[in-house]
Amino acid sequence: MVADVPVASAESLAAVAADPTYVSRETPTREEDDPPLAMEAMRAVQILNPSGEVTMPRPDRTRVMCVANQKGGVGKTTTTVNLAVALALHGNRVLVVDLDPQGNASTGLNVPHHTGIPDVYDCLINSVPLAEVAQAVEGIPNLWCVPATIDLAGAEIELVSVVARESRLDRAIAAYPGQFDYVFIDCPPSLGLLTVNALVAAQEVLIPIQCEYYALEGLNQLINNINLVRQHLNPKLDVSTILLTMYDRRTRLADAVEQDVRNHFGDKVLQAVIPRNVRVSEAPSYGQSVMTYDPGSRGATSYFEAAQEIAERGVKEPVGRNA
Repeated sequence: MVADVPVASAESLAAVAADPTYVSRETPTREEDDPPLAMEAMRAVQILNPSGEVTMPRPDRTRVMCVANQKGGVGKTTTTVNLAVALALHGNRVLVVDLDPQGNASTGLNVPHHTGIPDVYDCLINSVPLAEVAQAVEGIPNLWCVPATIDLAGAEIELVSVVARESRLDRAIAAYPGQFDYVFIDCPPSLGLLTVNALVAAQEVLIPIQCEYYALEGLNQLINNINLVRQHLNPKLDVSTILLTMYDRRTRLADAVEQDVRNHFGDKVLQAVIPRNVRVSEAPSYGQSVMTYDPGSRGATSYFEAAQEIAERGVKEPVGRNA
């Protein structure tokens, strides 16, 4: 069980601010800040992996990961899309379940999700098999997406009267005829029935945390909900991964928040940190992940490192069940 989450203390912020010689660990050297084209091209080849020679470790069983945080704008969808693409490009079979009515994960993977397209709503409300609505992601082998349309906005209300409403998604994933290495569930920015369905279906929770003071304030409520789901609906649920996002190396506040999160969550926090990067923000407008939009960028490199770390942890500590 995870204890209450502290917010960044005044003492820690003051200590950082008081040291005029302090330099963030992410402050780049001149070479890193302006990498030569050769270095960027080398990184791009490593991430895109055109030969298929470089592989990330595959877990023994399917890892179902719920990407959750009820605060909006912390990078849930961006994290889901880029981790999924990175793992798929390096030999893993990955399914992304878009559980947010806004459908941003579907947009980021360039998967059609307009009205009339079979989507996750049909699985939850009408018991349509997941295999019938999953779409292969164009250009990315081994990656599939279950899209979300605007119909999903009404699912919260319609699920109230449905039998076993909390476990509809769990049963849909378990009934899938194939087997994936990873299933990523992109949650909406709320703690309603859709998020509860994701928590019941998952074995692991990945929480993206923005490196800002406000980002820490809502964590207690999220952790409490996760504990309630664990006690009453899904005893296997575990907060396995914390990912720090939108790290701005120009601010000392970002480093203070990072240190507080690492002190509290320990080794659950990935060593990889996602910086603020304009390429990450631009990629969805082209229907792409940053991994394919600009694979040599700092944002793509950071998500690649995070995916590699998650894959390696999965081998050391096999979790879950076949989906």
